[in-house]
Amino acid sequence: MLDLLKVAGQMQGMSAQLAREAKAIALKLDLAQSLFEDATSNLELRQQQLQAWRDRLAFNCAEPMESLDTRHSITPFSAPHTIVATDGSQIAPSRHEIAYCYLINVGRVALHYGSSIYPVLDNLPEVYYKPEDLYGARQWGIQTEEWMTLKRTVAEAIALAELACGQKERSPIFGPVLALSDGSLIHWSLEMLPPEARAKILPDILAAWERLRRDRIPLAGYISAPRSTEATNFLRLQACPFPQPDCHTHCKSDAERNLDRAPCSVLQPLRDATLWQRFLQPGEASPLWRSSARILQEYGDHTVYFCYLHVGTEIARVEMPEWTALDAELRLQVLSLVLAQIQKGYGYPVALSEAHNQAVVTGSDRHRFFAILERSLIDSGLKNITTSFKETRKRNSIA
Repeated sequence: MLDLLKVAGQMQGMSAQLAREAKAIALKLDLAQSLFEDATSNLELRQQQLQAWRDRLAFNCAEPMESLDTRHSITPFSAPHTIVATDGSQIAPSRHEIAYCYLINVGRVALHYGSSIYPVLDNLPEVYYKPEDLYGARQWGIQTEEWMTLKRTVAEAIALAELACGQKERSPIFGPVLALSDGSLIHWSLEMLPPEARAKILPDILAAWERLRRDRIPLAGYISAPRSTEATNFLRLQACPFPQPDCHTHCKSDAERNLDRAPCSVLQPLRDATLWQRFLQPGEASPLWRSSARILQEYGDHTVYFCYLHVGTEIARVEMPEWTALDAELRLQVLSLVLAQIQKGYGYPVALSEAHNQAVVTGSDRHRFFAILERSLIDSGLKNITTSFKETRKRNSIA
């Protein structure tokens, strides 16, 4: 049992640290605003530098596709429309249970506004128990738990495309359909995987997105409380004191030891959302940016763009594949539909929260899952079905 009295004694130090950090961020924001204004005036030069020296930068820097002082006023969508969303959860494998397996549960939601069509609220569970599902990824040094998470990402993308395309086919007269994903469309973790493992994951995701593209269903990833610094890093080009932003030449020793010591790091650790909190009013969207994450080199026509949207309660990051972002009609439609969802959900998209509720696997669900599995194993004629002594002791603790 957690000793809250001991924890409370540590809170004062934490509070003092956060107060100091808040003061430092306020000073960095003033500097960021000055650099932002200078970068706006020198935007063409900074874009040229980014294009020419991208491979020599020691940090990930997004590229603005519009003037930095661009603001888009977004009106919540009010005509009939459909929002489709998915989210996933899982039961992780445990060697202490009666069998080594895992379960992925994908929650699906389709909400129809301005019509009498019943919503879709369900989930798709799937149990993985075959050797290739449990041990196949170990040939690439990937643990089963990590592979399970990647498989869940694929399952969410496939379910989203199937549901969205199905809704458009069944109800084409009830306005546009938006496919909404929880979290980033940029799968950063794939960068660290061997190419052979990545080939088992990414093509299936992109194939699902391609299906949405063919049916002209816009796709968006909604990120609440984003922690990215991709847009803020663009200001580092303005802060660079050298004629050319060649990090590997001018700041190589600093970058090797600690990138935060480089002259252009004066804004670190300022995040994009904190910066845009100063510039955006409720209902406004930032200019469009193109991410430069390395993994996007394998996305083809689905490379990811993003913008920041002031939803009233926070600054959210909205990501879109290229075919959605560069289509002015679809992009405006996405932002308008997302803002409507946030207003209906009192600060967070209704469809995403409902998809989470459909997907979540509770502790009691987990116990019932293994109880059903135990009965199935016994009915199959297996004997000595039991958990490890450690798990048995934990379940029967006298504490």
